[in-house]
Amino acid sequence: MEMVVREWSGESLQQTIDDLIEEPKWIQKCKMEFGAGGIFLPATVVSISMSLVAVFIPILMMGGIVGRLFREFAVTLSLAIAVSLVVSLTTTPMMCAKLLVAHDQERHGRLYQASESLFDWVLGKYQATLKWVLRHQALTLLVTLLTMGATTYLYVIIPKGFFPQQDTGRINGSIVADQDISFQSMRARVTQLANMVTKAPEVASVMAFNGGGFGGRGLNTGNMFMTLKPLSERGLTADLVIGKLRRALAGLPGVTLYMQPVQDLRVGGRASNAQYQYTLQSDNVQDLLVWAPRMLQKLKALPGLLDVNSDQQDKGLQAGLVIDRAAAARLGITTQAIDSTLYDAFGQRQVSTMYTRINQYHVVLEVDPQFWQNPEGLNYIYVKGPGGTQLPLSAFARYQPSTTSLVVTHQGQFPSVTLSFNLAPRLALGDAVAAVEQAGTDIGLPNSIRGSFQGTAQAFQSSLASEPLLIAAALITVYIVLGVLYESMIHPITMLSTLPSAGVGALLALLLCKTDLSVIALIGIILLIGIVKKNAIMMIDFALEAERNEGNSPVDAIYQACVLRFRPITMTTLAAMLGGLPLALGTGVGSELRRPLGIAIVGGLIFSQMLTLYTTPVVYLYMNRWQSYFARLRQRVSRPVVENVG
Repeated sequence: MEMVVREWSGESLQQTIDDLIEEPKWIQKCKMEFGAGGIFLPATVVSISMSLVAVFIPILMMGGIVGRLFREFAVTLSLAIAVSLVVSLTTTPMMCAKLLVAHDQERHGRLYQASESLFDWVLGKYQATLKWVLRHQALTLLVTLLTMGATTYLYVIIPKGFFPQQDTGRINGSIVADQDISFQSMRARVTQLANMVTKAPEVASVMAFNGGGFGGRGLNTGNMFMTLKPLSERGLTADLVIGKLRRALAGLPGVTLYMQPVQDLRVGGRASNAQYQYTLQSDNVQDLLVWAPRMLQKLKALPGLLDVNSDQQDKGLQAGLVIDRAAAARLGITTQAIDSTLYDAFGQRQVSTMYTRINQYHVVLEVDPQFWQNPEGLNYIYVKGPGGTQLPLSAFARYQPSTTSLVVTHQGQFPSVTLSFNLAPRLALGDAVAAVEQAGTDIGLPNSIRGSFQGTAQAFQSSLASEPLLIAAALITVYIVLGVLYESMIHPITMLSTLPSAGVGALLALLLCKTDLSVIALIGIILLIGIVKKNAIMMIDFALEAERNEGNSPVDAIYQACVLRFRPITMTTLAAMLGGLPLALGTGVGSELRRPLGIAIVGGLIFSQMLTLYTTPVVYLYMNRWQSYFARLRQRVSRPVVENVG
């Protein structure tokens, strides 16, 4: 066996490696034509990924209910983006080396030829229109500024909500009857309501019971739970079914059924007869007794508010026993004897215990139920007098009927009255909140009464106040990250200039689809902040490399960047838009919760794609001029002053 030993110097080893790892000819050609920056993409990939992750940093640090809800969402997407970045820089090049073939060896079918011809036609039109735009830069810059103003205007006027109203196929009902109703009468009314609801063709099953109600507010309340048939069979949404049942049950006297669809996500789950609550608080119960009914009547008169009701239960009946003490004394009847007799009849006096082998039973003394249905039963009560005589209670006492509160609700330590309401279809929660607050001002609520929203409405107000801060925090974070990546304070502004067009597109899409700007839609807009700016990153990254390495002028560099990056920009936008279409067009149980996210993404991508391909080059050129101006200004300021001393 012969062994061959070779000595390798550093230069010969490097030359051998270069020979073994020879660049494909198409890469060398691209480098010759476009420069190294035109084909080397890791910096662009890193910039897009890092700025996209930066969008979710404010969500990760956000507090409150919205922050807790979407923290997992932000973490999942951030980790997915990080993993995709690693895959893009490692696995994807390996797959390209194995799967791609030389361009002259490829064979394509008719579909490819047709699509390529269409793309070439679109690219030709884009080149022609881009040249016109670059000749009219001032007009294009004006369009960009108008887009920024339109974003603010649309945000102000768009109806705002919290979470979309879902149709989960289930409805909860709260039954409220007259406050002076008896338990037996209430049971009959609940049975009647359940039978009427069961006859509705959209309802599959019904379960109802009386007593207790939400929060245990008395015997005049009850609950009902309805399961609807599948949407394909009933043909009506849950809200329309509720409206139909509301009209059918409106003529039933003495009892009202308040219905609300069951939601998968119920934030601020305060128990009430309707979905949204407005609570009046005061340290004086008498003020609530006067002003709560006035506020209730005002809310009932507001258009768009349905099922307006109050938890104020102050119309209950009570019978007060008035004892003629002089007559009782003449008859030898003591107050203790009267009290003991009444407790025997209507109390829970335990008189015996029955024992069995495995259990024991307490025997409770009371009169027959027919005698405690109304105060007339007091006429049949006899009190034991001196010598064992039985004297009728009516001989020395009489009952006096009056009204009383069945329950006094509290919030914290103060008495309160909660007014709850549902919304008519197409009425935004933001508009309803403003109308309720204005109603309190119109009737002149005194300073001793404080009104505030509770439950879902309160969470909505909190999220509405934090929306501008959340968007601003996302923008500032992305600006800082891009500034660090590109070591520039100017170019991140150019990249962020693409965002107003995305905001206009998202808000217009929500308006056209008659969808509120909810928390779900806001998450879609935040996603757009990360997605849309990749167009500008791909253009500007190429243009900067062309200027630095090839010595091209800014106009030539950005024009070349727009043309050469048109295909990847179009492909990535189409991929993101097609990913959002199933959310926007999806149906099924609970799809309403996801639909605003898809609508915002698709609308924002379509509108921003049409504008940013033209506005970004112009903004880049203006920012480039500003950067050059400030550079000359700094040089002029830092230039040493030479004085002639003669």
